Amino acid sequence: MIWAVAFALWITLTAGLYLALSRDVLRCVVGLALLGSAVNLLLLAAGRLGSAQPAVIEAGGRVLQEAANPLPQALVLTAIVIGFALMCFALVLVMQLVRRVGTDDALALRLVEPEPADPVKPPLAFDAVHADDDARPQRADT
Repeated sequence: MIWAVAFALWITLTAGLYLALSRDVLRCVVGLALLGSAVNLLLLAAGRLGSAQPAVIEAGGRVLQEAANPLPQALVLTAIVIGFALMCFALVLVMQLVRRVGTDDALALRLVEPEPADPVKPPLAFDAVHADDDARPQRADT
């Protein structure tokens, strides 16, 4: 059983890494989700696989040494929920990006970035949004 989990972990990790290094933004998001799943699988495997006895101790019972550790299971469940929410948010952002720019190629998205006004400092988002304000004629208050 441990070999099957190790093989699944390896496949998930390599597929996630391959997709995360892709030029398409959508594939990158899916690759990051697969990398998160690989980490979840690693945490789950660290919590003793193959234990058939639950971690619940009845009144007057003794502590089971072979019991499953509930902490990695709780951490993995929390990570699954948070990862799903972040993946949904990232997919919505990618959909809006493709709708506005027209491409999901990461190299083509570099052309959409604003040119820096100062070659030493990187451009700020505020500068890109308000670049048209200087070119617009000011209204005379009379």
